[in-house]
Amino acid sequence: MVPSVSILQQIGLGVLLVVVVLWAVGLVRLTRRGTYGAPAPYGRRPPRLDAVPRQTGPGGPPAENVDLTPAERQAFDDLVRQLSSRS
Repeated sequence: MVPSVSILQQIGLGVLLVVVVLWAVGLVRLTRRGTYGAPAPYGRRPPRLDAVPRQTGPGGPPAENVDLTPAERQAFDDLVRQLSSRS
């Protein structure tokens, strides 16, 4: 024991070390399991999302549509031409 360290500090350090070890063991167990819930039965995989579902249609918000004036359409066409000529 170090004479300059009080018994309460030594106990606190011991408790802190135990908590850190328990936290590390729990973290390793969670990462090795692969899921954070109960393990899936053998041979079954949890469903996965194959693609992002459509956001428009009967179940989603309506599609946005903006009508441009002829001047705005011309300005947009010019911008697209400028950007496509740079690449």
